[in-house]
Amino acid sequence: MARIPEVITVSDLRQSAAAILRRVRGQKLPVVITQRGRASAVMLSLDAYERAENAREVLLLLARGEKEIAAGKGHDLESVLADADALLREETP
Repeated sequence: MARIPEVITVSDLRQSAAAILRRVRGQKLPVVITQRGRASAVMLSLDAYERAENAREVLLLLARGEKEIAAGKGHDLESVLADADALLREETP
């Protein structure tokens, strides 16, 4: 089950920025920052941000692949695996 993120005001962030940054990095959980009682931004550790971006990129690639398949485009599995093997051989010293 997903944990509910911590919520802080922008005033609290201004007063305790260093401590809040340490907490975000240590807990690896997002912090929602509010301004005038409304959610305004989300603070993430760099590690959590990079993981989220990588996951988003994979999902976009999968969605693009699904569209290509639906449109009758794309490549057969054997050619994709052959291309991947060739790329891996090129990277190996």
